[in-house]
Amino acid sequence: MDKPKRAKRPDGASTIYFGKDGYWHGRVTVGIRDDGKPDRRHVMSKVSEAEVIKKVRKLEAQRDAGKVRRAGKAWTLEAWLLHWVEEIAKPSVRDSTYSGYEVDVRVHLIPGLGAHRLAKLEPEHLERFYSKMLASGSKPATVHHVHRSLKTALNHALRRGHVTRNVAMLAAAPKVEEEEIDPYDLEEVQRLLTQAAKLPNSARWSVALALGLRQGEALGLRWTDVDLTRGVIRVRMNRLRPKYRHGCDGDCGRKAGYCKQRVRKNEDTANTKSRAGRRVIGLPDELARLLELHKEEQDRDRRRVGNAWRETGFVFTSPFGEPLVPSTDYDTWKDLLVSAKVRDGRLHDARHTAATVLLILGVPERVVMQIMGWSSTAMAARYQHVTAGILRDVAERVGGLIWEVAKGGGEVDSESSAGTR
Repeated sequence: MDKPKRAKRPDGASTIYFGKDGYWHGRVTVGIRDDGKPDRRHVMSKVSEAEVIKKVRKLEAQRDAGKVRRAGKAWTLEAWLLHWVEEIAKPSVRDSTYSGYEVDVRVHLIPGLGAHRLAKLEPEHLERFYSKMLASGSKPATVHHVHRSLKTALNHALRRGHVTRNVAMLAAAPKVEEEEIDPYDLEEVQRLLTQAAKLPNSARWSVALALGLRQGEALGLRWTDVDLTRGVIRVRMNRLRPKYRHGCDGDCGRKAGYCKQRVRKNEDTANTKSRAGRRVIGLPDELARLLELHKEEQDRDRRRVGNAWRETGFVFTSPFGEPLVPSTDYDTWKDLLVSAKVRDGRLHDARHTAATVLLILGVPERVVMQIMGWSSTAMAARYQHVTAGILRDVAERVGGLIWEVAKGGGEVDSESSAGTR
């Protein structure tokens, strides 16, 4: 009687066999290679067939879960980060975001972790690296930014099959304390505005302290965004910090920003970062009047310099029409604090001041979010301890005034007394 033929195994099925070399072998098809041929992975064991079966089943489970690393030359972390930042991130994110990624990659990640094989990277490697950064003087916020950039880069590697997990999702990142909100009080605001009135572009500081515009938003305003008749401004653009490239092929030996033939490589403005940042804000009558006076002053500058005027349409400009440079604007703010005899603070503290005033005045949270360009109610929640403290201070002053009168022999009518019991 003929021996029955063994059924043919289907194409692509895993195989297990004992080789002439004395080892048990297993081969598993996990996909298709770039050249269109099957991607067959090999496992082996000298111990037993059961050991190879175990390895084959594990590889099949990884394949079915989509967690098998792609075939080909293994990436180092340095090679992947350079590819990611230049070929993936640069064409798809804002210039400012790309700049942050580039610093994280070239200054921190490549020197600290670049030699690791991408697929061999472990959470503990990252945690030790973060500890070294902190020990060398980096701020927790800097380390956290580096961590977020690495997590983004590894997410792209995961989606493309170069790694089977994102170890940055498992690593413990350093805790970052929320920045302290320290708004200026009313007296400080009044001193700042009084001193600012003596400066060119004085309305710039009224816009910051009354409306809470971010620096880029204020410097990015154009007259087409301002409707003085209706009393509104439309926030749409951010003023970008200038970036330059050499115009001399680097022969001058200086950094590109100091090259005498430097050429600017980015635009003056870009869209606001989020949809919430694009908003319409109502102007108080006093601020609308200040902007009218500022426009008249700018018109006088235009006539005074004649052909030297560069028509850019920006609300806040140099005496020759050029848009203000953010670093120069920052220096002006610091000088203003000194001349107004107001405590030192960040330019962003002017924005905190505007938000605090709005909340103290009882403006609904949703309206405050619209004015400030917040996309989350969590931002408003951060101001609660500030506004609560100021309101308590007001209550104590009012209470002290009333009850000091009573202690001093002042008469308090019966209705008032009843109301305080």
